[in-house]
Amino acid sequence: MTETSLQHDQPVAIPARSFGKLVRSMAGYTIVTALMFVPPLVVFLPASLLHCGIRNGRRAAWLLLVLSAAVVGLLLYPSAAAATAVERSATFASLLGFFLAIGVPALAVLAMVERGEKFGRVLLYAVVFSVVGLVATELTMRMAAGFSPYAAQIADVHDTATKMVANYQKAGLPSDAVSFVRTWMDIGSYCLPGILLIYITIFFVFSLVMLGRLRAWRDVALRRTVEPTPYRFRFLSLPEGLLFAFVIGGLTPLASGMAKQIGANVLIVVVFLYFLQGLAIVRSFVAATGAGVMGSLFVWTILGVLTLTGISLLPLSIVGLFDAFFDFRHFNRKDHSDESHSH
Repeated sequence: MTETSLQHDQPVAIPARSFGKLVRSMAGYTIVTALMFVPPLVVFLPASLLHCGIRNGRRAAWLLLVLSAAVVGLLLYPSAAAATAVERSATFASLLGFFLAIGVPALAVLAMVERGEKFGRVLLYAVVFSVVGLVATELTMRMAAGFSPYAAQIADVHDTATKMVANYQKAGLPSDAVSFVRTWMDIGSYCLPGILLIYITIFFVFSLVMLGRLRAWRDVALRRTVEPTPYRFRFLSLPEGLLFAFVIGGLTPLASGMAKQIGANVLIVVVFLYFLQGLAIVRSFVAATGAGVMGSLFVWTILGVLTLTGISLLPLSIVGLFDAFFDFRHFNRKDHSDESHSH
C-alpha cells in the first residue's frame, strides 16, 4: 500500500480511537469552539467544526456544535437574566444566528469538504445554507420571543447614522459630505441582509483556507508528502451557474417593493463573490511569479489600499465575473461547462 493511499484512509481510521481519547478530544474542541462564538473569533467557527468532523466524524461534529452553543448559552444566562427583555432577546438572537447561519451551514458542507470538492462550490453552498439560517433565526425569534433581529439591527443602523451625521455637522463638514454619508448609511440599511452574508462569506473563506493550512502543517509534522488541497485561496473559482443570480440581481431596477430589495441584496452578495474570485486570480498570478513573502506582502499592501479606497472593487469584480468565460489563470477560453478550473 502506498503512502498516498494511507493518507486517504486516515480519516476513516481516526474515529476508531479509544473512547477516552475521543472524550478528551471532544472536550478540547468544545472549549475552543465555545470561545469562537465570541464575535472577534467567530470568523474561525466553521474551521473548528469542520476540523472536528474530519477528525472525529460527522456525529461528533454535530454534537460539538450543540455542546458549545449550550456552554455559551449557560455562560450568558446570568447576565441575560439581569438585562431587559429586549437586551436578552438580542443576546440569544445573536447566539441563535451564529448557530443556524454559521454553525449549521458549516456542517452541512462537511461532506463536500471531506470529498475535497471545489472551493467555489463549497463556498457557494455554505452561503446558500446561511441564507436559510438567517431566515430561520428571524422566524424563530419572532415566534418564540416576539422579537425581530432584523428590525433591531435596522434600528441600530439608523441610530448610528443619525449620530454620525450629527457629529459631522458639528465638525463643520460640507453639506455635500454629510449628504454623501447619509446616502451610504441608507444603502447600508437597505442592503443589511446582503452585508451580513458578506461577513459570513468572509468567515467561510478564512475557515476553509485555514483548514487547508492545518492539513498541510499536519502532513509536514508527520513528515509526509503534503497532498494538494483545493482550499487555497488562489484556487477559488465560483460555479458558472452564479451568473444567473448576477443577471437576476441586475434586473433590480425594474422591480419594486420587496422584490427590489431582495434583488439588490442578491446583487451585492454576488458582486462580492466575484470580487473574491478576482482577488484569487491576482493571488494565482503572484504565486506563479514566485514573488516570495516580501513580494506577496508588497502586492497585497498595494491591493489593500486600492480596495479600501474603492478603486479596485469594480475592476476585480469584473475580472472575477469574466473568469466564468475565460480562464485567466491559464489564458485560454474554456471549452467545457465544469464549474472550476483545474490547477
